[in-house]
Amino acid sequence: MIATNPTIDRITGKIGDQSLLFQYTVKLILIVSFSELILYRLVSRLGMHLSKLAQEHEWIVPTFTALTQIGQWLLNVVAILLFLALGVAGINRIASRGFTGMNLIIIPCVALLLILTVGFLLIPPAFLGSAIYNFVALVVLICLMVEYLSTHTEWSQRAMGITYLLGIGGWLYYQIVSTIYSFVGTVAAPPFVYEAHRGGEALLVLSSILVMWAYGRGVSFRTRNQRQRRRAIWFWATSVSVFTVMLFLDYLLKRYDPGMAENIRKAADGIGWIFQFGMGYTFFLPFAIYMTGLLCWSYTVIKLLTMGRLAGYGLGLMFIAGYALLYSNLTLMVVLGAMLLTMDRHRRDSTDSAPAANASMAGRQDSLVGGHI
Repeated sequence: MIATNPTIDRITGKIGDQSLLFQYTVKLILIVSFSELILYRLVSRLGMHLSKLAQEHEWIVPTFTALTQIGQWLLNVVAILLFLALGVAGINRIASRGFTGMNLIIIPCVALLLILTVGFLLIPPAFLGSAIYNFVALVVLICLMVEYLSTHTEWSQRAMGITYLLGIGGWLYYQIVSTIYSFVGTVAAPPFVYEAHRGGEALLVLSSILVMWAYGRGVSFRTRNQRQRRRAIWFWATSVSVFTVMLFLDYLLKRYDPGMAENIRKAADGIGWIFQFGMGYTFFLPFAIYMTGLLCWSYTVIKLLTMGRLAGYGLGLMFIAGYALLYSNLTLMVVLGAMLLTMDRHRRDSTDSAPAANASMAGRQDSLVGGHI
């Protein structure tokens, strides 16, 4: 009679399992990229709407000019850190898995993206160069998502991954096809570019909501843990309240004070314009849906970061990059985020072999580039 060892689920790919170089690089990328999003892509655009106030207050122009310069400096810092993180990640993938399987496509494509990014700094890309860059990025993301789907069997995570790929793929398709048609010089309209652009944005917003279903567990009323139950009550009460208020705010204000409703509507249009140029969202969907996605994404990322899971850093980078990948560093952020997402997964280990594995890990010297990817 053969005895079977019980198995337990373990999460591999935590940030603490990586080398110090990779840990601090990823952490810095998340912090600096979020700062760049606020200071450069969002706040600096706000200065364009303050032309009238700038005539009355002299401090507005130098303040927003300084914020823009800081944001541009952070943009360069993010690019340097991304090169370092992707280089270390590529070396680790080859060291742990060899140059086989998906690595045959992922590693050369990532290297090509880095080379093209440097080349475009010296020679600005033309239409064909931009199309090639976006096509290579799409190939990398498809391969990484195929790897993610093969290692994550839960339907919630697969649904989130597929919707994100289709969403960001809508933007890349829009860019590739439009650029090729411009390069050829044809006057014919590219096929399905408008539908792909709008559909991609909707799917990306849906993916930000599904993030919580896939990773943000612990907000269920059925739990016996009083702390988790209070957290669930707080979260769902806040979510339902924000969604309801945002959905009916315009109607209620119009009934109460049409003038105030008009002013708030103009302010909302200005905010939408800022986010459109900063992150690519056109806000053609109800504003409440975007706020729901932001709330679900924020809660899930903060929870995963406190747990030290690489999925938190990956999801953070993927959605901080936004929908419109207008800069090369935003494309590299999405690629690195997807790569981090594939590193965070469950592994079934035998309980008998777990102590031995832990002992082996404790006694192993960390290499320069650290853990497995």
